[in-house]
Amino acid sequence: MRDLAYLLDGLRCSACLAENTLWMDLAAGLVECRECGQGALLPLDAEEEL
Repeated sequence: MRDLAYLLDGLRCSACLAENTLWMDLAAGLVECRECGQGALLPLDAEEEL
């Protein structure tokens, strides 16, 4: 099975300013900072193709 979590390389967390700590979890529809735990939900539209 493929891993559905991807490191967002080169991006910085807006809460703690840590670089290269953001992970995008496609299955959960979430981006999360592994340093501070800040998260954001992805607005997934069923009609929009990814």
